Amino acid sequence: MHFSFLTIAALAAAASALPSVDHVLHEKRDRLPPGWQYDEKMQGSEVLPMKVALTQSNLDNADEFLMDVSHPDSPNFGKHWTHEQIANKFAPSSESVNTVKEWLASSGIAPERISRSQSLGWLKFDATVAEAESLLKTEYHLYKHETGKPHVACSSYNIPKHVMPHVDFITPTVHFDVKIPQAVAKPVEKRAPSTTAAAGHPVATKAALGVGAPSSGSLPKKGAQINIQGLIDELKNCNKFITPNCLRALYLFPPGFTANPKNSYGIVEYSPQAYLQGDLDLFFANFSKNQVQRTPTLASIDGGFPQTTNQGFQFNGESDLDLEYAMTLINPQKTTLYQVGDQLQGASFNDFLDALDGSYCAGDDPVQDAMYPNPYGTEAEGAYLGPKNCGGFAATKVISTSYGYNEADLTAAYERRQCMEYMKLGLAGTSFLFSSGDSGVAGNRAVCIDPVTKEYNDGSSGIFNPGFPSGCPYITSVGATQIVPGASVTQPEKACETVIFSGGGFSNVFPLPSYQSAAVQSWFTNHPPPYGADRFNNSQQTRGFPDISANGANYVVAVTGQFALVYGTSASSPVFGAILTLINEARFAAGKGSVGFVNPTLYANPGALNDITQGTNPGCGTSGFEAVSGWDPVTGLGTPNFPKLLARFLSLP
Repeated sequence: MHFSFLTIAALAAAASALPSVDHVLHEKRDRLPPGWQYDEKMQGSEVLPMKVALTQSNLDNADEFLMDVSHPDSPNFGKHWTHEQIANKFAPSSESVNTVKEWLASSGIAPERISRSQSLGWLKFDATVAEAESLLKTEYHLYKHETGKPHVACSSYNIPKHVMPHVDFITPTVHFDVKIPQAVAKPVEKRAPSTTAAAGHPVATKAALGVGAPSSGSLPKKGAQINIQGLIDELKNCNKFITPNCLRALYLFPPGFTANPKNSYGIVEYSPQAYLQGDLDLFFANFSKNQVQRTPTLASIDGGFPQTTNQGFQFNGESDLDLEYAMTLINPQKTTLYQVGDQLQGASFNDFLDALDGSYCAGDDPVQDAMYPNPYGTEAEGAYLGPKNCGGFAATKVISTSYGYNEADLTAAYERRQCMEYMKLGLAGTSFLFSSGDSGVAGNRAVCIDPVTKEYNDGSSGIFNPGFPSGCPYITSVGATQIVPGASVTQPEKACETVIFSGGGFSNVFPLPSYQSAAVQSWFTNHPPPYGADRFNNSQQTRGFPDISANGANYVVAVTGQFALVYGTSASSPVFGAILTLINEARFAAGKGSVGFVNPTLYANPGALNDITQGTNPGCGTSGFEAVSGWDPVTGLGTPNFPKLLARFLSLP
C-alpha cells in the first residue's frame, strides 16, 4: 500500500508536525509495506524505546586502510589489524557522541536517562510519544497488519542539521517489522527498520532471511542422478562429470598434505540447509577414503545445527556440495562449518557477521534480519531460546558463502553497512568469497526489474538485476565456468552455459573500486556492450562483478544417499576458497600470514589466471554480456592457475 492511500485523518495529523527551521529531513517512508494500514494516532503518554545509531568514524579512509595491507605494491602487505585496532579505529568519535547527547539534553532528555551500547555505536533511552514527536518533529501512529499485529511508526522524521552527520538512523521511526511466522500463535511485537529497496520498491519483510529457504534462488541446481561406476579418478570424463581430481587437473593444484594450526577454512550454511553425514561418507568413500566418518568443526550460531528432519535436495544439496568438495580439497586441513540460525527464523548474512563482531550486533534490522532471543515464545517449534550470539566466534582465514541476494532485495543503507563489515574482516586478514549467482544478468529466480514500477518481472525483459554481496567491493565474487562439451580437462574452459549462467554485471549501489578501475575501463573501451542505461548501470563508475571464476557444472555430489550432477556458482566459490586455503598453508609454512583480501593482488596480476574468452550470461530477454579477453562481467579475470597464484603470493611479505 502506498503512503498516499493512508487516511485523510493521518495526513491531517502529520501536517501539524512540520519541521522547524533548525531541523532537516533525515529519513522518509513514501509508502507502507504490503499488508499494513493506518490505525490510529499514538497517545502522547505512551513510552517508546528509542535508539540512535551513531555514525562510525574514519569510514572515509576505510578503503585506504584496506589497500595498505592488501595491495601487492604496499610495503605493509599482510600486516593485518587486530580486532581491537579495528574496533577503536571505526568507533563513533567523541564529537559524534557529545553532539548527539547535547542535542538530546537540549530537547529535555536528561543525560542520566541515556545509556550507550556495549558496542559503542548506539545511544539508547526511553521517551514518551510526546517527547519523541517533539525531538524528531514528527507524529507517531499505530499501524495494523492484516493479521491484526500492531506496530508504531512515523512517516518521516527530522533532526537538526548540525546533528545529521553524526546519526545514521533512529528507531522506532519509519521502519517496519513484521515477524509473523505461520507456526507461531502468539507473535511478540518488535519495532525495527524497513524502507525502500535499492531498486525503489518496498523491502519485502524478512528479505534477508530467505537465503537458506528451500525456494531460495541462490541454491545450486540439480541435474540427473548418476551411476559413478567407472568415473572414479577418471580424468577423461571431466567434460561430463566433475570430481575433485578433475578440479586439481583443471587448476593444477595438488592434494593437501599438511594442516598448519594457524590455517583455517570456513563454510557458511543458513538453516534449514544442512549436510547429511551419510552423504559425506558416501562421497568420501569414493573420492577421499581417509575422510570417511570425518565431520566438519561445527560453529553453531543462534541455535544453528545440521538438522535431519527435512531431507532432500532442497534441504541438503547446498551443504552437501559445499562440504564434500571443501573438505576433500583441503584434507587434512579441517573445515569449519558455520551453521547459522534456528529452524524457525533462519538467519541472514548480518546474523552471521554479528557472531564474528559483537560491535556490529546492535544495528541489525529486525525486518531483514533474525532477532534473538527468539521473540515468539517457548511454544514456537524449532525456536532457539538462547541469547543472540554477538561476538565470540573467530573468523577463519578464508570464508566461502554459496548464497546471495538480489541487490534490489534490500535497502542501500543496509547493504553499505554490511559491506563495510566485510572491509573490516579483510583488514583482519580474512578472504571473504561469495558466489555470483546462477541467472546471468538476471537476479535470483531469474527475475529482472520493471523499468516503470521498479518491481520484479518474469525475467523476459527489463533492467538487469545485479547481485549482493557480489556488488560490494570488499568481497571476492566468484562466477562459473565449464569444460567445453567434448573437450579435455587440459583445454580452455568457457563461461558456464549448462543449466546455469554465471551471474555478472554492475552494481547500482557501490562505486568502482580503485583496484578494479583499469580493468573495467578497459572492458568498456575495448568491448563496449550493445546495451544502454535502460538495461544496466553503464556509468563506468560502479563496481563490476564477478572478480574470478571456477568450474560450476556437472559436479558429482552425494545427496540423500545417491549421486547426482549439481550445477551452480555454489560450487565455484568453495572450490576457489579451497585453493586460497592451500595457498595460505604454504604461506604459513614459510613463516608468513594469510593472504587476506585478495582482489587487489588478483587485478594487479591477471597473468596468474586463465583468461576465459567464450560464452555469455543471458537474462532479461537478452544474451547478456560476453566473455572476452581480459576482465569481463561474466567470468571476471578468469579461473585460477594455482602454480602462478602460489608463486605470486609467496613472493609477497
